[in-house]
Amino acid sequence: MTVGIYNILDHNGFELPVNRAYEAILDANGIPHRRVHVNDPNFWNVLPQLDLFILRWVHEDSDRQLAHDLLPIIEHEYGVKCYPNQATCSHYDDKIKQYLLLKKNGYPYVKSFIFWDREKALRWADEEAEYPVVFKLRGGAGSTCVWLIHSALAAKRLIRRMFHRGIHTDRLFSWGSVRLSHLKIKSEFRRLGGRVHRIMHQRDATPFWRIHKNYTLFQKFLPNNAYDTRVTVIGGRAFAFRRLVRPNDFRASGSGMIDYDLEKIDLRCVELAQKISREMKFQCMAYDFLMDEDRNPQICEISYTFISKAVRDCSGYWDESMDFHEGHYWPEYFHLVDCMQRPDLKQPQIDY
Repeated sequence: MTVGIYNILDHNGFELPVNRAYEAILDANGIPHRRVHVNDPNFWNVLPQLDLFILRWVHEDSDRQLAHDLLPIIEHEYGVKCYPNQATCSHYDDKIKQYLLLKKNGYPYVKSFIFWDREKALRWADEEAEYPVVFKLRGGAGSTCVWLIHSALAAKRLIRRMFHRGIHTDRLFSWGSVRLSHLKIKSEFRRLGGRVHRIMHQRDATPFWRIHKNYTLFQKFLPNNAYDTRVTVIGGRAFAFRRLVRPNDFRASGSGMIDYDLEKIDLRCVELAQKISREMKFQCMAYDFLMDEDRNPQICEISYTFISKAVRDCSGYWDESMDFHEGHYWPEYFHLVDCMQRPDLKQPQIDY
């Protein structure tokens, strides 16, 4: 068996740690692997020799373009098993697709209002909306594309912008999507340093170049949620923790404040996440749950990829029978166990 790992870089031009994690596990188990890249003249000749192709893409626009071009062809035309496969990632970083997919299949999702028509959106904002409401761009991570809208005036201002100039994803920080006090100085210096690095090496300094326009996405605001519950399901194994809301804010995603106390996990979220992943045949999926007015779980977003260490730090997982198994596991380990059908794989020590 040979595994191909796509040599993708992050937006600062640095190697992704997840690729090193996959390689460490494969090395520890004596499984051949190689880095591959579409710019290699032999790329398309190498593909049929692979038993598994890994392209762990994230929410950057350049990654999205690459994944949408390559993964469907490799999976469906070349017949190579992919991680992620299309069932798992075709709706990644697209909140509209996620809502439509899960609602069609009867799963509880925060009530959403989606418009592709300016006049209908304006009429809704004036006559039907109950404020506050949450405005979201369809893509983006860590709450950088989420605003709480308190009035029809503010909603209509956003609607007019979305159906005119749109909103550029690279300018989100300057538009106040995250409070200054919430920014992590080390991360910001890394981001700015990466931008300088890309300019010096004559690489595109803007990995987020998409303009969001000609649609609007609003969601019902669910008050009294001091945290959300993140459940990550990998092949019938459910890891869970709570993410606390930032001070003086309503968003938990990207806060970095994680509570791993198992006693505080609402097991209805775990059972629902297991059910959805099983029925939708997701290889791996993280679910973000909020509670509605009746304290029933509602999904507000799903994502096939995430910060691996947050899952690794969980004290174990629930199986599909809701039995708990103690232990610390890297998500990449179970990705390989499932994709390669190798439950005997060893998990090495990984420096992430």
